[in-house]
Amino acid sequence: MQKTDGTEDRKIKGIMFDMDNTLFDLVEAKTASCNAIVDHIGTGDPEELLMYFLRSEHGFESPENIRDYLKDIKVYNEFAFENCCKIYHDTKIDTIKLYPHVLETLALLRERRIGLFIVTDASHANARARLEKLSLSEMFDHIITSDMTGSSKPDIKVFHHALSRTGLRAEEVLFVGDSLRRDIEPAKKAGMMTAHALYGDRNIHELCKAEADHILNNIRDIFNVKGIGQQ
Repeated sequence: MQKTDGTEDRKIKGIMFDMDNTLFDLVEAKTASCNAIVDHIGTGDPEELLMYFLRSEHGFESPENIRDYLKDIKVYNEFAFENCCKIYHDTKIDTIKLYPHVLETLALLRERRIGLFIVTDASHANARARLEKLSLSEMFDHIITSDMTGSSKPDIKVFHHALSRTGLRAEEVLFVGDSLRRDIEPAKKAGMMTAHALYGDRNIHELCKAEADHILNNIRDIFNVKGIGQQ
């Protein structure tokens, strides 16, 4: 576990969680969705399609990635595109799975009267659909999405907006996320304590030298953060 000076004396009153790949494995769900699309159209490579999302030209969630792929493999028409978008969305929701111990950890944190918040680049509709599928909606006091903040991480105004919604000071908040560049670095700049969800980090091409105050090898490690306490 890593700590920076001064963080060990903080009393944590709220925890902000990134959602995708922090609470559940979205990459695996997207992989299943890409497989379903390729099966439907009868051609293509699901790994190649997944890379269209990972390259982030349109954004990690944009259906325009599907449009580009269909055009590039020369099978595009509007009807096929709309069908593939539906298959992508439905399969992704059907296959997302929580990481181990997420529900029990969130329940214990709520018992300790710690505020729980989601801060995600997903749209409100997409975030709600995933959280409801996984029975997580009622666990959080606020769900803060990109269409609410008008921006996406790592823009620090996302983190300032989130703090304003919670009514907490930055030094009272722990931010948990899988991305050093999009979660940890800006949260630290905003003055929050940070915890890197190493168990969900799939950001293999991410170049960032930021260091989190704490490393989580599984979500239950959050109870090792002083200011939250042991189970």
